[in-house]
Amino acid sequence: MNVIEADWLGYVQLMLEGALVTVELTVYGSIIAFFGAFILGLAKLSPWFPLRWLAIVYIEFFRGSSIFVQLFWAYFVLPLIGFPLSALATGIMVLGLNVSAYGAEVVRGAILTVPKEQWEASVALNLTKFQRMRHIILPQAIVVMLPTFSNNVIELMKASAVVSLISLADLTFQSQVIRLQTGNTLLPFAGALLIYFILSLIIVYGIRRIENKMAEGLDVVRS
Repeated sequence: MNVIEADWLGYVQLMLEGALVTVELTVYGSIIAFFGAFILGLAKLSPWFPLRWLAIVYIEFFRGSSIFVQLFWAYFVLPLIGFPLSALATGIMVLGLNVSAYGAEVVRGAILTVPKEQWEASVALNLTKFQRMRHIILPQAIVVMLPTFSNNVIELMKASAVVSLISLADLTFQSQVIRLQTGNTLLPFAGALLIYFILSLIIVYGIRRIENKMAEGLDVVRS
């Protein structure tokens, strides 16, 4: 193995290490976004006005402000008031909180698409509000949510590139490092594009499998 081959093997390793960080950001950020979206979506449907108001303020704040500013604020300002976070933790938190604001509208909209007859039937069965949501409404609504959640997860993965601005060695950061060290722009960024594309396909395939599994036995019309 000559020196050039050894160098490029090292660069490939850097790309894979960056891809692993991107996967971590996507997985953990999506978990936060998923639970946050459900909490916010249900809060926005709450009959209690203060809870609806808090959900609306949260959603509009994160949708209406730049994710770059959110990232810098969390990484550079929070330590000043006693809440230091690592670069990875900051990236996961900001991505999850940001995407949860978009996911909240998906949850709210999907719940409202459940036919009125289903709500009436659950009341007729004398189920509690929790039982109605758990056994009747959410199983149908989640199937409607999943295709859009798939898009949200992909957007989260692509948005994870912003963490390179706080020197977190994700896929985009490592591609830039390789470009600076080799002077070659084409190969590192072509490799990054390919890896992002492969990760997107995995996300789509995985969520589609979950969607098909959950749709079994449900009379849900899907486009």
